[in-house]
Amino acid sequence: MTTSLSSVRATSVAARASGLSKVYGHGETQVVALDDVSVEFGRGKFTAIMGPSGCGKSTLMHCVAGLDSFSAGSVHIGNVELSTLTDRQLTRLRRDRVGFIFQAFNLLPTLTALENITLPMDIAGRKPDQQWLERVISMVGLADRLGHRPSELSGGQQQRVAVARALASRPEIVFGDEPTGNLDSRSGAEVLGFLRDSVRELGQTVVMVTHDPVAASYADRVVFLADGRIVDEMLQPTAARVLDRMKCFDGKDRTS
Repeated sequence: MTTSLSSVRATSVAARASGLSKVYGHGETQVVALDDVSVEFGRGKFTAIMGPSGCGKSTLMHCVAGLDSFSAGSVHIGNVELSTLTDRQLTRLRRDRVGFIFQAFNLLPTLTALENITLPMDIAGRKPDQQWLERVISMVGLADRLGHRPSELSGGQQQRVAVARALASRPEIVFGDEPTGNLDSRSGAEVLGFLRDSVRELGQTVVMVTHDPVAASYADRVVFLADGRIVDEMLQPTAARVLDRMKCFDGKDRTS
């Protein structure tokens, strides 16, 4: 039996954008947020997206994750092209196949940690895989905090809940938008370690937008954006190498 190149690509790439453009406004007020971006995110890999403020990094992530529309090009998650889906189908895809972690923890204050973790599956009417759920909870160190509400947890613990929620349904890909932005360095390192472990131990695919070279150093690969275009990438990054690369963005704000 022979395996086609397209099927090999489909199994090795969790998400991809081709010729992706995003334009806001018209005429003199037109802003090009993304300009003909093509990029692939390998399955079972941790990719960081970096660049100066306003370069389009969050826009790229939101378009690839199906959270925002785009002006031209195509986006695939697995073998599904997002532009072919109805709003209802897109909502179902985000719910069933994608996990999200944001800078704001986005936990419901009236629910316990465990209830927050299983909430997306509860809404979908699906029962969690108990063995997988216990493995995720153990990995993020929440076994003794499952009955606590968000107000009873530290910021780092709340973001651990958010990480566990993103992983609990075994999504094909997890997107993180500055997931450690509201955390101190120690808590941030813990959360990044959990994401790194989810890739190494669970085979998860993670795509993370960050401004922090230290956070980017946890990734397998860093993609650099400037003015809505991909300008470089780095494999096996270190914080020092990423920082040196970011210094090349002259005249740009490199802090956000």
